[in-house]
Amino acid sequence: MLTKRIIPCLDIKEGRTVKGVNFEGLRDAGDPVELGKLYAQQGADELVFLDITATIEKRKTLRELVSKIAHNINIPFTVGGGISSVEDVSLLLQNGADKTSINTSAFRNPQLISDLAKEFGSQCVVLAIDTKKEADGEWYVYLNGGRVKTDSKCVDWARQAVDLGAGEILLTSMNHDGTKQGFAIDITKTLSETLSVPVIASGGGGKIEHFVDVFKTAHADAALAASIFHFKEVEIRNLKLTLKENHIPVRI
Repeated sequence: MLTKRIIPCLDIKEGRTVKGVNFEGLRDAGDPVELGKLYAQQGADELVFLDITATIEKRKTLRELVSKIAHNINIPFTVGGGISSVEDVSLLLQNGADKTSINTSAFRNPQLISDLAKEFGSQCVVLAIDTKKEADGEWYVYLNGGRVKTDSKCVDWARQAVDLGAGEILLTSMNHDGTKQGFAIDITKTLSETLSVPVIASGGGGKIEHFVDVFKTAHADAALAASIFHFKEVEIRNLKLTLKENHIPVRI
């Protein structure tokens, strides 16, 4: 059985790590280089870096900062934000990224997923989906950092993206983001059981029990969190030891 992964996330704005609730009300959470180094030392399985305003500011990801973080960690490193071409990904890989996360640009131009998979391999292509459950009970895809609603349903877009070559899905529930009330079990479970690629659950992790739940009930392959790690509410090693006690395979 594959081990389940714990992934801290660095949401970056103006060179600093930030964190909000439901994608709003951002507050400073520290220096991304120091945080990345700390998480690698604590036993994180991977690290995700998301330049959260690159797309709406119509600029490229902060390459220099990516390079600095990459030089201080020894775990797989996924970078996202402002990626819209094969050249963008090539530059990030040259600066130390192992995988890249694409979101709005892939939705606007699905061919980008195929182009990246062909050039770098599916394992390098993480499709990030920001999704929100609406009044009709359906989960819809949102773009531009949660600012733009689409008519596409989350499951349909995820299926299409995997068919095009996405090697992993990073699923963020906007309803749960930053609330610390637990992950979105239903949509995570649906994607985990529907798709042939790993699903990373994101949004809502607030205590260790939430991670047990998302692995045992929703069958997520990995769980991503931010503020509980940034503000030292949960320590990665303690989290992993508890998961192991609950018969969830993890790398200690």
